[in-house]
Amino acid sequence: MKAGIVGLPNVGKSTLFNCLSNAKAQSANFPFCTIEPNVGVVNVPDPRLEKLESLINPERVLPATVEIVDIAGLVKGASKGEGLGNQFLANIRETDAIIHVLRCFDNDNIVHVDGSVDPIRDKETIDIELQLKDLDTVEKKLDKVKRASRTGNKEAQKEEAILLKIKEQLEAGISVRAIEFSDEEREDIVSTLQLITDKPVLYVCNVDEGSAVSGNAYVENVKKEVANESAEVIILAVGTEADINELEDYEERQLFLQDIGLEEPGAAVLIRAAYKLLNQQTYFTAGVKEVRAWTIPIGATGPQAAGVIHTDFEKGFIRAEVIAYDDYVALGSESKAREAGKLNVEGKNYIVKDGDVMHFLFNV
Repeated sequence: MKAGIVGLPNVGKSTLFNCLSNAKAQSANFPFCTIEPNVGVVNVPDPRLEKLESLINPERVLPATVEIVDIAGLVKGASKGEGLGNQFLANIRETDAIIHVLRCFDNDNIVHVDGSVDPIRDKETIDIELQLKDLDTVEKKLDKVKRASRTGNKEAQKEEAILLKIKEQLEAGISVRAIEFSDEEREDIVSTLQLITDKPVLYVCNVDEGSAVSGNAYVENVKKEVANESAEVIILAVGTEADINELEDYEERQLFLQDIGLEEPGAAVLIRAAYKLLNQQTYFTAGVKEVRAWTIPIGATGPQAAGVIHTDFEKGFIRAEVIAYDDYVALGSESKAREAGKLNVEGKNYIVKDGDVMHFLFNV
């Protein structure tokens, strides 16, 4: 799972990346500080994993992870190659989701690329550039499809109608993720286009420390603006989070968070929101050698979950032994869950539930 952090230059993208990742991206008060995308692998915070560790005491614990990419700041004209536009758009196309950072704080000491703070204008600037790039992609595809459509090809005619619908909406300033399609249209046509504005988006409102808990007027404006999008909005005081991150002592970090009214670091909130945005869930494998969290889409079957470990597990899937997380914790071990009749044997059609503790039997 890969998410790309985007936004105008100087809105706090690289500072956020540094909060999320152990890799330290360069962060400074001038545009285009980030040129090459920085990539960091971030652990998904999950207290259930810690609980399983305490019960089993395994040799190692491996959390689920998310790959975060810090992408160069975008400017007007990026779709035509302005600034670092072409590179930016190539990098963002490779991600599964977009984390869009919006500046929602006033500070005369931090330069804004457009001279004033206005998160709605900033959002529109990036939206327009991404929409223009998608429009270019759609128009090129349309040229090819129209030729086949004129020959009477039914599939081509169906695709042409969808492409014309997307073109019309993009020209009206509407991102593809906000357009309604049937499940069949989305799966067979829209998803194959890999359009940038079809990617799910998480808006991060970067606020000052005083607004870290309840936000401010800028945040409320953003929430109203994106109400019709399939998007998540979270509030983070990115600069403050960076200060907390510099503290080496865990208890000091917790005290700092409590002082500003927060229960946990913003990184944990963001990663969970990204998980939700991408329709992901976690299952566990648990034994004395290893306790591990695995990421799968919500709705995945037993064989599909097994395939995340190794493709051979999916191909040769026989059955899965499943214990619900709550049952495992309540009973304290796999053997006690088995004795209590809480270990279920499931077949190929089993839909995995979030938190399932699973053991797969397979034959290749």
